[in-house]
Amino acid sequence: MTNKKRTITAEDLYKFELISSPQISPNGDQVIYAQQRVDPLSEKKYSNLWIAPADGGEPQQFTYGDQGDNHPKWSPNGSQIAFISNRGDEKQPQLYLIPTKGGEARPITDLKGEFGAYEWSPDGSKIVLQFRAKDAEAIEREEDETKKKLGIVQRHYDRAYYKFDGYGFLPKERWHIWTVDIESGQASQLTDHPVFDEAEPTWSPDGKWIVFQSNRNADPDLTYGDNDLVIVSANGGELRVIETPGRNTQLPRVSPDGKWIAYFAQRGHDQWWQNTDLWVVPFDGSAPSENLTQELDFSIENATLNDLNIGGALALPPTWSPDSQTIYFQVSKHGCGQLMTIDVRGENLQTVIEEKGVVGGYNFDRGHSTMAYFFGTMQDPGQVFVHHLGDGESRQITRTNAWLGVVDLGQVEEVWFEGRDNNALQGWILKPPGFDSSQRYPSILEIHGGPLAQYGEFFMHEFYYLAAQGYVVYFSNPRGGQGYGEEHAKAIWGDWGNADYADLMLWADHMAAQPYIDHERMGVTGGSYGGYMTLWMIGHTHQFKAAAAQRVVSNFVSMWGTSDLNWIFQQVLGDKPPWEDLEKVWKHSPLAYIGNAQTPTLIIHSEHDHRCPIEQGEQAFIALKTLGVDTEMVRFPEEPHGLSRQGRTDRRIVRLNHILRWMDKYLK
Repeated sequence: MTNKKRTITAEDLYKFELISSPQISPNGDQVIYAQQRVDPLSEKKYSNLWIAPADGGEPQQFTYGDQGDNHPKWSPNGSQIAFISNRGDEKQPQLYLIPTKGGEARPITDLKGEFGAYEWSPDGSKIVLQFRAKDAEAIEREEDETKKKLGIVQRHYDRAYYKFDGYGFLPKERWHIWTVDIESGQASQLTDHPVFDEAEPTWSPDGKWIVFQSNRNADPDLTYGDNDLVIVSANGGELRVIETPGRNTQLPRVSPDGKWIAYFAQRGHDQWWQNTDLWVVPFDGSAPSENLTQELDFSIENATLNDLNIGGALALPPTWSPDSQTIYFQVSKHGCGQLMTIDVRGENLQTVIEEKGVVGGYNFDRGHSTMAYFFGTMQDPGQVFVHHLGDGESRQITRTNAWLGVVDLGQVEEVWFEGRDNNALQGWILKPPGFDSSQRYPSILEIHGGPLAQYGEFFMHEFYYLAAQGYVVYFSNPRGGQGYGEEHAKAIWGDWGNADYADLMLWADHMAAQPYIDHERMGVTGGSYGGYMTLWMIGHTHQFKAAAAQRVVSNFVSMWGTSDLNWIFQQVLGDKPPWEDLEKVWKHSPLAYIGNAQTPTLIIHSEHDHRCPIEQGEQAFIALKTLGVDTEMVRFPEEPHGLSRQGRTDRRIVRLNHILRWMDKYLK
């Protein structure tokens, strides 16, 4: 007799253990990775390092303790593993080394500030590091008990970008490039400009040079994304800038023969809809950059959304083959995250991993015969796999979150349908556990944020939770997002609320026509851009009987300059500030149409949301109140824009329960 499977709960958020940063050893026999867990008592998230045999043996925990051990990287000879940890000071991580055969981890830095990307030198004698020192005023305040007790007296800024969502108010110090000597622990700062940030350092194969990306304009904040490549000697000194065309130059990597730098960038400035492409430029700067993937017409990035803040799914830099002829890169396509290759001439495009799901972090052994990679699916938040390039076979080597095996998540159906302008659209229908086609169900339309992102073949706990309560949950990728080429993404540029609204309403109409859907009990929800569209919908249609608008954009006029991305949001609506084109800015604000709203609407917002400031939610809430529309506002203290993914677990659970309560009130 088999046991009946249970359904997923909101409290299951405490049970997930999430994998990130899989790294295969140089000899290809082991994989190190970080595994995160949540402590329900303290609400803190801890992570330790685990190690697994590449041939599929049982993984073993490698580091222990209630701390954050993250971003492990093997030394070139495989004898040591570097990682970043706060084990010595909860509020001040350092760079640590631990012998591969086990033993005590030792810190090799004693720095005050924040650690970013880092990389071993080819000979293993040094590590290059992206580091931002702590402001002198902050250090002084921490060391003086009286000043520490009184706290911050003022925040004084002279730059446009002075805050960042999920971080808070930015320090005065900028990100710079440092090196750390492995034997002595001596840290040397290579760059120190007071205005320019420098990020994502990488070594040349001979270890003589370091390449990074930086915006070197007089005021980088007013030329957002105008980055170039910069080269500096490993010993410091004069900088050499390689100017790159386009926007958001990032993640450079030097070819093994030292002749080329591969990197990612968009072609044009201030054109967010353009794909991120793979480029190469000669290391000596003797020729202009060449775009290798323009004809591919898919964005070279990881744009698939999830709600578990899965670190293993982060975007990775391009990876060169040992002969410097082939480059590996991630691609967002039709709801999936694939791994592809192309040669240095921009020819011979091939797909390495194309199963339905999302390829995250990946890297190769020294011989480039075996690859470890993260792979998540709609049914599994993500595991470590090992792929053998010789026979093309992959093997799963981790089995985290095995408890999901006793959970009935419901059934997912993929749908392609035709949009208003003969455009192909992709969506998914999640049917609740125990679905009965003879019944008529309430439904919830989920709208993704971004908009330059995609829903797809990746785990969404929220969707399964709502389905477990008896809802048909359906989601799609309307125009304006990634995964379907530039024409699809560009369709709403300068015109939010038109083509995207048409696509979403066609999707809702498609669902309303299904015999198992009760068209009188349809709800809608979304966050960020999805919150924008939720508010837009209640001002343009009465088809939905309940709405939950989360971390919304409601008023582009007041959002100008108050978001952490401040002025650049004008670019999505014609690139003019409100005083130059107030009519257009207001025309595309949901608040302009709120007077038509009748749909009972729950407003959810975080008080430390710097991306869509809480005044955006406040305006929508008060507008609905004065209109007599049933509304409530739920505010989460201390939480950023990404509460649903990275917030404190108890608050994430409360958020889910509020959404369910609101939908139940009007749809059941």
